[in-house]
Amino acid sequence: MSATKSGLVLIDKTPGWTSHDAVARTRRLAGTRKVGHAGTLDPMATGLLILGINSSTRLLTYVVGLDKEYLATIRLGASTTTDDAEGDILVAADAATVAAIEADAVTAGISDLTGAIEQAPSSVSAIKVDGKRAYARVRAGEDVVLPKRPVTVSEFELLSSTFVDGFLDLEVRVVCSSGTYIRALARDLGEALGVGGHLTSLRRTRIGPFGIDAAQTLEELDIASVLIGPTDAATLLFPRLDLTAEQAVDLGHGKRIDLTGTSVSEIAADSPIAAVAPGGRLVGLVTRRGSQGKTLVNFPPDEPDVPTGPDEPDKQAPDAPSVSAGTVASASDATS
Repeated sequence: MSATKSGLVLIDKTPGWTSHDAVARTRRLAGTRKVGHAGTLDPMATGLLILGINSSTRLLTYVVGLDKEYLATIRLGASTTTDDAEGDILVAADAATVAAIEADAVTAGISDLTGAIEQAPSSVSAIKVDGKRAYARVRAGEDVVLPKRPVTVSEFELLSSTFVDGFLDLEVRVVCSSGTYIRALARDLGEALGVGGHLTSLRRTRIGPFGIDAAQTLEELDIASVLIGPTDAATLLFPRLDLTAEQAVDLGHGKRIDLTGTSVSEIAADSPIAAVAPGGRLVGLVTRRGSQGKTLVNFPPDEPDVPTGPDEPDKQAPDAPSVSAGTVASASDATS
């Protein structure tokens, strides 16, 4: 089997699959072990995962930190051990108390969780505490309280609310910075309203410029038809610099190039720029140093890869965290 070309693949993850599963299956379909992901989703969650293949795994570092959009259901009336529907209920409010929640109180609570806020991640997140995942410490019976950290919730929109079976279900849309935990928003909103809260559904619909509409499920995945080539992917993320043939060779040899009079001559220093050869190949990412461009990351041409072999499974243990070749993976879950 010949290896698939480099590029990004957008996956619409269905329930039950982990990000690790998605990487394993894509390795088999692509015929290469060089597959990584940019951020994870819990098995319960659905929606957009971005995978990088071959040299395009080098772009994933820049995808991880992009803002993200989610559609979610927050259930008011009970808190759980995991801040979502997969955990055990800790405290439940009576139906009359939940029914008495005023719309203005919900609006105010959402407003307080919008903007630049301090958020304590869920205790069952994949964040490491003294070298061990927080969720593993919780499963071992430890009481884990993670410190608050700054995140930005740029949009927190209430789409609808329904009182059902003694709970108040809120359908919401959230746009937030990388590192934001949506289930922590559910937990904190429930606490603020005095009834407890947790997440019952989560769907990621956008990561930076990449939307769920262009994604395929793992069950239907046809990599060739959805592969976003390195040049297209990089120019969605960064300003584009069209190189001369000489500049392309120079960058490939690690030399600096003159940016005077180019379209990127005024780009902020240290901001990545997609450098594209005359034939359309992504040579690399460069940054501006005064009037010169310096290579930040090179993107070599695709090379044949060794097939994964029969020992690479399609599915793996549901809770295994995944950090794959050349990839920086964010904390799991409803994180952003």
